[in-house]
Amino acid sequence: MAIVYLSLGSNLGDRLGYVQQAASIIGSTKDISIVASSSFYETEPWQMDTPNWFVNAIVQISTTLSPEELLIVCQRIEYQLGREHGGQRPYTDRTIDIDILFYDDRLINTKDLVVPHKFFNKRACMLVPMLEIAQDFVHPLFKKTVSELYDELENPEQVFLYGTRAGSDEVNI
Repeated sequence: MAIVYLSLGSNLGDRLGYVQQAASIIGSTKDISIVASSSFYETEPWQMDTPNWFVNAIVQISTTLSPEELLIVCQRIEYQLGREHGGQRPYTDRTIDIDILFYDDRLINTKDLVVPHKFFNKRACMLVPMLEIAQDFVHPLFKKTVSELYDELENPEQVFLYGTRAGSDEVNI
């Protein structure tokens, strides 16, 4: 069984609901078991021109699926939850985004899949939830722990535990 970390994020509609639904569908998918999940976080958009903040979480799963099979499952869930891919623009508002951050300690670089996620070390929206469930995980390319990568983060976007951001229209549940 492979140990995999997935990032879940939404900045459109019922953001929390989409992330929760994605986690639920992932957990009920054949050949996938959720091992751990982070809290939910509200995060400032990263390199996007949008006022819509994200709700993000990280789930650790174990799976017998290959990386390519898992990617297909993630894309199917995104489609099921109304994700529209932005064509030419890489970063657009979305109902759900599911990224494969790590697949064991494998390095994968194909046309369709890059693992580890190429911006993991630059994005507080991934690092902060990952700190909660796997701070000692060693990035297979940089050979540094999640905690060390977080400490090196320059100009991080703002990240708040869900429901604690001042001015947020969300209710803490």
